Amino acid sequence: MSARPYDFTFDPATTALVVIDMQRDFLEPGGFGESLGNDVSQLRSTIEPLQAVLAAVRAAGLTVIHTREGHLPDLSDLPPAKLHRGDAALRIGDLGPKGRILIRGEYGQDIIDELAPVDGEYVIDKPGKGAFYATAFGDVLAEKGITSLVVAGVTTEVCVHTTVREANDRGFECLVLSDCVGSYFPEFQRVALEMVAAQGGIFGWVAPSADFLAALAASTPAADSTLPAPAVTAS
Repeated sequence: MSARPYDFTFDPATTALVVIDMQRDFLEPGGFGESLGNDVSQLRSTIEPLQAVLAAVRAAGLTVIHTREGHLPDLSDLPPAKLHRGDAALRIGDLGPKGRILIRGEYGQDIIDELAPVDGEYVIDKPGKGAFYATAFGDVLAEKGITSLVVAGVTTEVCVHTTVREANDRGFECLVLSDCVGSYFPEFQRVALEMVAAQGGIFGWVAPSADFLAALAASTPAADSTLPAPAVTAS
């Protein structure tokens, strides 16, 4: 398929869609993102194209993995350096309009309704910015025989970039869907995408979701009627 810096090839059987941190605390008013002074509406343009991608990969039978950033209720997995960073109106663990900020099991820490996981999809709870750190993410990829990642989510320059860099170091081929990742800062969005594809694809490839969907449609037969397995939550 067409991508930057050059064509990206993938086998649907060994490819996973990774949807990073599409959580209420980041995308909706009253959450952690807004407490940091961000305009959360900047991220919402990712929702519609990502809905289309999810529908297509589900129909094609690809592995789907969602991540959620968050911490244990007792904050035992929250480093002081992260807790006290910046000058936020609400800090991690504080009570906000959607429950305790970025705490596992709270309403705000969960994925937005528009992109809610369905049966058979993995949900990885992570305490850090990257999906590999202190999680079962790598184990899930190995178990499923995954070698390529199609990456979406927020924010482009933080959790998306960290995960792509970690995946690159572990030998995974990563395609970042440019309209399915978002930043609170348009300039960060532009530069972060350029960094992925720079120097011959130093971290991976970048392409709009329409190009990926066209390639997926051309490479997969019609989905069968097999019922999916129960949802799996992995930490």
